Amino acid sequence: MSLSDATRALAGRVAVVTGAGRGLGRAYALALAAAGAHVVVNDVGCDVSGSGRDAAPAAGVVAEIAAAGGIALANTDPVGTIASADALVRATLDAFGRVDVLVNNAGISVSHPLPDFPADDWERVLRVNLSGTFACARAAFAAMRAGGGGGRIVNVTSGAGLDAAYPGTAAYAAAKGGVASLTRVIAAEGAPYGITCNAVAPLARTRMSAAFLAGDDADLDPDAVAPLVVFLASDAAGAVSGEVFRCRRGRIALERRGSAAGVAPAGARWTVDEIARRLAEILATRDA
Repeated sequence: MSLSDATRALAGRVAVVTGAGRGLGRAYALALAAAGAHVVVNDVGCDVSGSGRDAAPAAGVVAEIAAAGGIALANTDPVGTIASADALVRATLDAFGRVDVLVNNAGISVSHPLPDFPADDWERVLRVNLSGTFACARAAFAAMRAGGGGGRIVNVTSGAGLDAAYPGTAAYAAAKGGVASLTRVIAAEGAPYGITCNAVAPLARTRMSAAFLAGDDADLDPDAVAPLVVFLASDAAGAVSGEVFRCRRGRIALERRGSAAGVAPAGARWTVDEIARRLAEILATRDA
């Protein structure tokens, strides 16, 4: 899909991007605007842990879009509750009359060892990363369904919630794993209405990944991920739904799902002793 194709596909469409003031969200918002979409740039302007408020990041991205000849609206509603997500979508409808695309990018992260993980930090990370994705998808889905023209929902997950285990990231990993599962449910429910839902698991250099990528000299510009999001937001991706795309180091791949056929017991049922005896055979199905 060329840029000209994407522009024709997204011209006049309305896209909401959460967490769009910096990093990956900013890249998505700019790319969608360059492809012709009117963009609602949502960002509360917090730090990576969710603390603080600053309207400047969202306003700055809107200014960039406007300077390039695009149309955008800044929005600082926090994500994480039904009420705030409804307010975000209502503001979008008031400004543009429709919602065609939602990119659920907003996220925060804190790190603590499991025995010392504060309950309020756990709840805060899940509220933004998982409940926020759910709440915004819920509100946008309703608007898309009412509009009758279908829609595109793109959720942002992470390798931390799919296959990589990093000590200290219990809340972030749990939330991002939940986003991947939620994506497939939204896709199933959206099918009758022409609403697709996919997820991307990007690897890029951002505020949140800075410490993790310290010493990695690879080109991990967030702009390199944006074409995938623009594609998934376009009509060309109408037959693609319920998928999780990995995008890292210049490569795109679908996240593998499903399981192997499995190992059958020798008798009618497994026994503890047989499981122990055949454990290596069972574990080998992981690579099947």
